[in-house]
Amino acid sequence: MSPITALTYVLPHRLLSSLARRLAYSTNPSIKQWLIDTVTRKFGVDLSEAAEPDPNAYPSFNAFFTRALKPGARVPDPDPNALLMPADGHISQCGEIVDGRIFQAKGQSYTAAELLGDEEAAKPYADGLFATVYLSPRDYHRVHMPWTGTLRETVHVPGRLFSVGTAAVADVPRLFARNERLVCHFDTEFGPMASVMVGALLVSGVETVWSGVEIPAYADRITSKDYRGKGIVLERFAEMARFNYGSTVIVLLPKGAASLAPGLAAEQPVRLGQRLALRG
Repeated sequence: MSPITALTYVLPHRLLSSLARRLAYSTNPSIKQWLIDTVTRKFGVDLSEAAEPDPNAYPSFNAFFTRALKPGARVPDPDPNALLMPADGHISQCGEIVDGRIFQAKGQSYTAAELLGDEEAAKPYADGLFATVYLSPRDYHRVHMPWTGTLRETVHVPGRLFSVGTAAVADVPRLFARNERLVCHFDTEFGPMASVMVGALLVSGVETVWSGVEIPAYADRITSKDYRGKGIVLERFAEMARFNYGSTVIVLLPKGAASLAPGLAAEQPVRLGQRLALRG
């Protein structure tokens, strides 16, 4: 285990993330511009794709980090049977869920039940498919729908806030099932679909388009919100949620819903709207 990863075991995760949130929302011109300029330079952020390409125009670092894209900067795969990549970033892992277990990295896995915080909710995914997409600081930080779905329930699962970088994913057992996360359950024409917004160290929050800020506050127990009968339908490619700072989204599909697009592999760069899987 790397020294940096080892250090994260003892760091006050939530305190650090709360402090990062204060900085991210600061409208102090010097603070916000220093953060924006540092991240843009260090990570090579391409602002030419942003709806607002002027880095000085954002009122806070968080506004910059959750920036919208220009119309047409991302387009959905033209095949109407294609399930879509939910975000910009790169594939951490993807593949089959084997006997309810999801592959994390060499020698590491966790169960779908652990990830979702619910044994019953995990049953449809026992032999299904998963895709774990990591969003780096340079990426567009809004998460979109792979397929049209009706929101059924959200589940806020408490946990740590380990880094979700490559080194931590390789070293921290069951990392994605240990970090604070928001599980979003949808009903679709092929059955259930889950999109899991996983928090990480210095990630200050998760927001959804239907409810606003979900994290923080950080949870001390599993809590759920029932949206059945509310008629919240999100279309394929529509925005679903967003992160403050980079993190990870995990999509779960039931067995037989689709087949993963050929060629997807760990560490492969991906873009919102490209083909994730194919129905039929």
